[in-house]
Amino acid sequence: MIEQQRQAIRLMPAAHSRNMSVSVGPVRRLTLLLHALLLSAALLVGLCQPGLAQGDQDLEAPGLEGFPTTLATGVTLFQDVRIFDGKSAALSAPSNVLVRGDIIERISTSPIALEANANTRIIAGNGRVLMPGLIDAHWHAIMAATPQLVVTMADPGYLLLLAAKQAEATLMRGFTTVRDMGGPTFGLKRAIDEGVMVGPRIYPSGAFISQTSGHGDFRFGFELPRTLGGPLSHSEVEGIAAIADSPDEVRLRTREQLRQGASQIKLMAGGGVASPYNPIESTQYTEPEIRAAVEAAENWGTYVTVHAYTPRAIRQAVDAGVKCIEHGQLIDDATAKLLADKGIWWSLQPLLDDEDAPPLVNPVSQKKALVVFAGTDNAYKLAKKYKVKTAFGTDILFDARLASRQGAILAKLVRWYTPAETLKMATGDNGELLALSGFINPYPGKLGVVEEGALADLLLVDGDPLQNIKLIADPDKNFLVIMKDGVIYKNTLPR
Repeated sequence: MIEQQRQAIRLMPAAHSRNMSVSVGPVRRLTLLLHALLLSAALLVGLCQPGLAQGDQDLEAPGLEGFPTTLATGVTLFQDVRIFDGKSAALSAPSNVLVRGDIIERISTSPIALEANANTRIIAGNGRVLMPGLIDAHWHAIMAATPQLVVTMADPGYLLLLAAKQAEATLMRGFTTVRDMGGPTFGLKRAIDEGVMVGPRIYPSGAFISQTSGHGDFRFGFELPRTLGGPLSHSEVEGIAAIADSPDEVRLRTREQLRQGASQIKLMAGGGVASPYNPIESTQYTEPEIRAAVEAAENWGTYVTVHAYTPRAIRQAVDAGVKCIEHGQLIDDATAKLLADKGIWWSLQPLLDDEDAPPLVNPVSQKKALVVFAGTDNAYKLAKKYKVKTAFGTDILFDARLASRQGAILAKLVRWYTPAETLKMATGDNGELLALSGFINPYPGKLGVVEEGALADLLLVDGDPLQNIKLIADPDKNFLVIMKDGVIYKNTLPR
């Protein structure tokens, strides 16, 4: 491509000159020459090439081959495993699972014959459980384990290094995929996908979009008042938040996230706990503003999910066309039924006033958190009552200890669900939610299931998590093999 552009630069002025009449004056010649130079410049910066948001191939250095779409090579055969497939309530009969590259190619209760060679790995399951990699549908890769003051004040490069370290820890907890619900994760995602860093698959939202004084408005006092066309606030420059007021601004901010590679859009549609400038009962944005984001996202083949707790905020978002609600702990019976009737996803977190309550220092936030905690039990009961499509996520923020308990937080769902239902939610169900990103899905293929043709994200568990869900709370001990995209990142089986 680079050589073609160089040839265009050399040839276009000559091509124009051949078409010029000898009577063309100097002004006309200069105009044609400028047109040629502008077109050449457009070719060089990629304006006439596909956008960078879905690949960034144009940013690769000349002479370097493009990065592969998968890092997996060779064949892996899991022998004698009982499968939790991400859908069923029971384990399979003893089976064998063949992974070729990054795809589950064959599952059989009969032996699978292979030619032994250097690219073949045999893993003896000895009756252990093979299950899909876990999926966290509400994660913040940049902010999960880093204290809020550090996120607010530290150098962006330092924050990304911390996030990269946490990404590897996330994968080692058995979470092979996360849906990131706000933060500058595009570079981290790319580094993981290219094998530069180790971590889970990331479905990025980019900056969460918020109205002035909304849940995503973390501006300093000296950054007010906001002026149209004025400088961006610190949180906006860092890619954490995007302040937008009016349908046109929301549409612009949505398109900016999509341009950078967002797989879905996150909007703040109601009050929050950590944000000090809005009551949790507040409804944020208007229906036309939310609809502007929905239209822009749908034009890109994807969807909008919104942060909302109250019935009024949830209903307005549903009326505007969103496909998923985050949180919703203050929902009422009629609104839960509405979600079920409309087929809206509910990304719900087991937020409780227990040892995993977030460490909030602001008294206002502490008070709001107690309101949310009090609504969690009723929210799960309503989700089950109306069979709402429910996703699991943790929404851990600013605390490394809580981040390390990601699996333990998932295990809490047995307060409302069976172990099989719990694991299905964090695997097969979450995989269905991720598929809503349509033709911009960064990882085309089936996630969250163990079936032929699915992507090979797999955990070999020492024990039966359908009988003892607490096994997932201690991944260091109980997850013996962790595979993501056909690549083994952990194998502690005896050799």
